[in-house]
Amino acid sequence: MAALLLLRAGYCVEGLFMKNWEDDDTLTHCAAAEDLAAAQEVARQLSIPLHQINFAARYREEVFSHCLDELQLGRTPNPDILCNRHIKFDAFLRHALDHLGADAVATGHYARLRRFSGRPPQLLRGLDRDKDQSYFLHGVPPESFQCALFPLGGLTKDRVRAEARAAGLPNHDRPDSTGICFIGERDFASFIGRYIPDTPGPIVTESGKVIGHHRGLPFYTVGQRRGIGIGGSHEGGGPWYVAAKDAERNALVVVEGHDHPLLMAQVVETGPPHWLAAAPSPGARLTAQIRYRQLPQPCSITYHDDGGLTVLFESPQRAPAAGQYLVLYHGDICLGGAPIRTHLSLADHPQRSCGAAAG
Repeated sequence: MAALLLLRAGYCVEGLFMKNWEDDDTLTHCAAAEDLAAAQEVARQLSIPLHQINFAARYREEVFSHCLDELQLGRTPNPDILCNRHIKFDAFLRHALDHLGADAVATGHYARLRRFSGRPPQLLRGLDRDKDQSYFLHGVPPESFQCALFPLGGLTKDRVRAEARAAGLPNHDRPDSTGICFIGERDFASFIGRYIPDTPGPIVTESGKVIGHHRGLPFYTVGQRRGIGIGGSHEGGGPWYVAAKDAERNALVVVEGHDHPLLMAQVVETGPPHWLAAAPSPGARLTAQIRYRQLPQPCSITYHDDGGLTVLFESPQRAPAAGQYLVLYHGDICLGGAPIRTHLSLADHPQRSCGAAAG
């Protein structure tokens, strides 16, 4: 649909299909082959050339290997953010410009760009708040946006599907892509188990009581409920959730209750941020997301000597996970983001919540 809109606007359009993953390729199954066939069908209908490029080796080196390292350190990486930074808006962009003679690349991201003379564009949220993908684009170098187009950013997903159906595009009813980019719809633990060995250890309550055993800390994330393997409630407070990973003891700490104080935090610490715009002043009133599709959360920031941030939210946030990204906004403008290092839970500092509520 992005290609069709550009053709209607008078652009000269060519397609570039990239393959980023091939570990699962077999004689009987190759997910990329299915995607390529769909792209070829669209290209034929639109009468545009379709080129192909394989970035699987670079993807494995710059995205997947980093994710495995992060998982083994007990963190929760976001490969989609790394893919946008290192593959789509670096390797892919450079190939299009240097080898195909393109002036720009266009993708189907639901995001918008506001352009200026003499400086990089501003990244804005997509018009469709349910599909806005600016969160995943915050790590892209700002200068890369000078050669980027997001034709769908001003449309809703329903409108895009309706337009594609009306135009007779053969992929108008393809399901939305979900899941981690290289895993897709598959079970995360089963997939990662191919690359990371099991390192079993105890599952403990906040008081230290052992109530089960886990297969290895990399296979779990903070806030997780399903797949822990300890059944229902033991203490009468409801389902169990992962609250922390104790790497020193190789212990998985679990609590009962979706909003247990150990899962809630108003203070989140990050590493040094990647800014897309001028760094905001300390104490500036902003909004932030600690995960995709979260509603914007009011907050303020202060800076560390090492360049990291302390982010104070107006209300408690559930399950900030180390390794995930906190992305900051001023209205619709995406300012940038930073990897989460740690957080101060309400169980550690409950008076913080009371003070913020009183304020």
